[in-house]
Amino acid sequence: MELSSQDALRLNVMLASHPLAIRINESAMTVWALAERGEAQVRLNPNCRDEQYLRRVRELLSGHVLGSPGGYPVYLKRWTRMGQMRDESLEQLLLLGEPEAVMAAVCAPGLTSELARRAWWIMEDAEHARRMLANRVVAAGSMGPVLADYLVEHLAFETEPEVMIETVRLVLQPGLLGPQTRAELWKRAARKNAYYVGFLAAAPDELPLEVPPQPAPPALVSLAQAGNAAAQTLLKTLSARGQAFLETLVLVLKKPANQEVVTLTLEILRSYFAALRPEGDPDQTLEGLIAEAEARCAGPADPEVGALLAAAPELLPQLRAARVLSGMGYGVVRSVLGGTTAIGSLMRRKLEPVLSGVLEQVHTLRGAG
Repeated sequence: MELSSQDALRLNVMLASHPLAIRINESAMTVWALAERGEAQVRLNPNCRDEQYLRRVRELLSGHVLGSPGGYPVYLKRWTRMGQMRDESLEQLLLLGEPEAVMAAVCAPGLTSELARRAWWIMEDAEHARRMLANRVVAAGSMGPVLADYLVEHLAFETEPEVMIETVRLVLQPGLLGPQTRAELWKRAARKNAYYVGFLAAAPDELPLEVPPQPAPPALVSLAQAGNAAAQTLLKTLSARGQAFLETLVLVLKKPANQEVVTLTLEILRSYFAALRPEGDPDQTLEGLIAEAEARCAGPADPEVGALLAAAPELLPQLRAARVLSGMGYGVVRSVLGGTTAIGSLMRRKLEPVLSGVLEQVHTLRGAG
């Protein structure tokens, strides 16, 4: 059975006008088109079950746009969330009336700000917004603030800590939120500390938290100004912004929600001190990291570390703690979390010995060790 003659005619006229995007409202049985001058609609008159009729509508759209009368090609569905669509195909995907085709477009690396606008017109969805804000071109364009505002408003309905973290990280990209919204988001983090992880990931040096700096010896300042990377890292950590980073970190590690929050936080910590460990993630236990840091600082092979300890030997505990923290990652918690799905208070009890050791290193850098 074909489409009704009236619907077939009106849909072909719609397609002949070169629309920018098409969406289908299944509950209202209406096809909408976005054009340069506004919107147009075709109210469908089904002559069979709605589901079957909508499939025929999509077959007509696909046949016109892609030359594939069978609807959205199956092989494209497999690529939808993998970002493997060719850039020249993206405009076509937004004319198919297929949710999966829209997802394929928003995941594509070649998505532009204009195509993001069209995709958003088709389907406002939090996952789409996150995918598009992960694209630097879209985030820096006119759609960036629109998507960020939507995600902030929708954030209260998210229940998975990993999604909260990624959302906060994305909306905190420069230029997306105003100062008042950022401040409100930080305030909400007191009730959902996964938000803090998003702040740590997105803006580790710009946290809205007033914390006094730790004393920095003149020799440390001189070495940092001379380009000593170890001195620069330690000076940043002792500064007010570094102390704010560490205090926020403590707020997270005292009550992490699940294993992903723990792992992400440890990775952020390693990234913050990455200059002290250019070789990357050592994948070691906490005990191994402490032993390695003590050995390295006792007879430093690194000339920058040696110069720092020679000029300011009183900073040995802080430098050793920073070196330990530069090795954070899943290796620190593998022996506890490997093979368990524990979350919440049970997970925290299991992790208490390890996280206490991590926090001991943090407290050394906060002047409490």
